[in-house]
Amino acid sequence: MQLTIFVTDDEPAIRNAIIKRLTRKHHRVAGFESGDALLAALPQEIPDLILLDLKMPGLSGLETLRKLRPLAPHTLVILLTAYGTVQDAVDAMKLGAYDFLIKTVDLDAMEPVLDRAIDLLSLRRRLAVETEHHDSQYALSSLDAQSPVMQNVLSQVRDVASNPKSSVLLLGETGTGKEYLARVLHHNGARASGPFIGVNCTALPRELFESELFGFERGAFTGAVQRKIGLLEKAEGGSLFLDEIGDLDLTMQAKLLRVIQERTIRRLGGTDDIVVDFRLIAATNRDLKKTVAEGRFREDLYFRLNVVSFELPPLRKRVEDIEPLCRRAVIRYGKEFGKDVVDIEPDAMTLLREYAYPGNIRELHNIIERAMIFCHGKMLSVDNLPAELRQRPESVVVTILEGEERMLRLESKLGKQSLADIEQAIIQEVLRLSDYNKTTAARYLGLTRFALDRRLKKIADE
Repeated sequence: MQLTIFVTDDEPAIRNAIIKRLTRKHHRVAGFESGDALLAALPQEIPDLILLDLKMPGLSGLETLRKLRPLAPHTLVILLTAYGTVQDAVDAMKLGAYDFLIKTVDLDAMEPVLDRAIDLLSLRRRLAVETEHHDSQYALSSLDAQSPVMQNVLSQVRDVASNPKSSVLLLGETGTGKEYLARVLHHNGARASGPFIGVNCTALPRELFESELFGFERGAFTGAVQRKIGLLEKAEGGSLFLDEIGDLDLTMQAKLLRVIQERTIRRLGGTDDIVVDFRLIAATNRDLKKTVAEGRFREDLYFRLNVVSFELPPLRKRVEDIEPLCRRAVIRYGKEFGKDVVDIEPDAMTLLREYAYPGNIRELHNIIERAMIFCHGKMLSVDNLPAELRQRPESVVVTILEGEERMLRLESKLGKQSLADIEQAIIQEVLRLSDYNKTTAARYLGLTRFALDRRLKKIADE
């Protein structure tokens, strides 16, 4: 992406060196020898980024920043100086500077900050387009994936999206983005002009599920005063997304299997078969192979759904994606809340990268949304983050190896931790060792899955 960048420095050698470096990256760059010259140019063109020297004859960098802010409120400004002080940096940030850099002879120290600013501006521009054109947020070109595991998933998504008929099964923990990926598949295929109908199989009461899915004729049952078109018909020509399909009861599984096989439906109380044409995308956080073995999910339906499957990894297994996801969320909620937060402070980003995110991307968005509510500056700080990220208790349980056996060692200072603290630490460590698989963790702890869920709920409510 080509950006417009203004470089303001009274030293021609430094100014020209920066301009040359940025021009090699294919950006449009203009140079100015003073703050007055920069301010005079702003009415003609507002740049994406300004590099501004702090110490200049005439207007200083801070004075120039104060005057340019009303003229270019959304432009990123990076202050440059060879004689920076902590107070200069504080004053610059208060005036809305994006960052503060010490100039060096070879300018190498500038590269990481410039690259980060350019990435942020690129993301801002893309999200502005997505806000204007809602469907474009699902375009393949707008997807960010730094981690190898997600890059592999997206490379396969491109192939599957172009096939409008094959059923797709999306697997993964709650909050990993299964519905988002379903919409990506829909919006990048031949059915993009058709409807996308989403159904949560656990949200509808069992007694209403069939009538909502298949529709009904007038008089089909008490209260059916007129014909109702079901969701299967409404998905005609588009995509039907069945979320949490692993929780669907066996009776409805059999009826859904018939729809997939015959590509026809019959409304409740009706006698005519209606041909339907839609792509089926299903999602679940359950292990369907295990559910089939236990007799709680039909094997024939599983094979019908599992034509193409994608397993979305939890966020803790794709840590490379945490930073871009956080920055994307900051921009999104900044627009929603009317706040001009430009980035995340390094210390805050460190905490965000190191957090385990048991709720995955959904939890990440909740954390950033909450932080943005309490952020009143230009940068999201550690103080804006929830307490569970800022105040990490000292670990009282550590894992050690004895031969091939993993052992839990309790290291508790007498009188410092309660029994509840110790129990919580043991549960959290066993969850970590189980890769956050609750069924496995419950087995290690000698608990039922229900008992573990009850303890985790108690911990979350405290």
